[in-house]
Amino acid sequence: MVGEMAATYDCSVPTELLTGTRLARAALAKGELVVIPTDTVYGVAADAFDPRAVQRLLDAKGRTRQSPPPVLIPALATLDALATEIPDAVRQLVAQFWPGGLTLILWATPSLVWDLGETHGTVALRMPNDPLALELLADTGPLAVSSANLTGQPAATTAAEAAEMLGDSVAVYLDAGERSATGASTIVDATGADGLLRIVRHGAVSEEAIRGVVGELLAPGTDV
Repeated sequence: MVGEMAATYDCSVPTELLTGTRLARAALAKGELVVIPTDTVYGVAADAFDPRAVQRLLDAKGRTRQSPPPVLIPALATLDALATEIPDAVRQLVAQFWPGGLTLILWATPSLVWDLGETHGTVALRMPNDPLALELLADTGPLAVSSANLTGQPAATTAAEAAEMLGDSVAVYLDAGERSATGASTIVDATGADGLLRIVRHGAVSEEAIRGVVGELLAPGTDV
């Protein structure tokens, strides 16, 4: 968005919610960035199928292509459209924790035409438990979404914190109040050749809860 200041819309006000979501959809369609609430922290979103938009997201955060963004999806059906070779253990986790604070690294469907960065054929997927985010995703389709902060800074729990860090690199900020104190989502890698799941980031869903679903299929001591 060149030559314009980003606008913040208070989604607790019906008229601002309608205007904000309409402008957010339009901005995403044009390859611009939007800050949205999720059930964990605020995220900065781009059209997952627009490589220039994804690069804009990485640039705004100060990240390289070696740190590809996760993809948020609106429904369970989207999981099978975007990922392949989905283990039964992952489906059990999805049944238990989606929508919610669990991100799953899976093998991406090879035919997808997108460029999220250096993914090595994988994709990190999550279905957020936030009605505004899910409504937007239902309209836009999958969005590349990373925490709305500069790399190395704490994840934004308010739209104002996100705006302070990202400024006018974002076209629209949707403000839905302070987010959860649980922190970012837990990330589980399900692409290991040995069939074991590995926690690569601890977060909103505890290791104990995950192990309670998949048992010994969760590798011990794999957090980084």
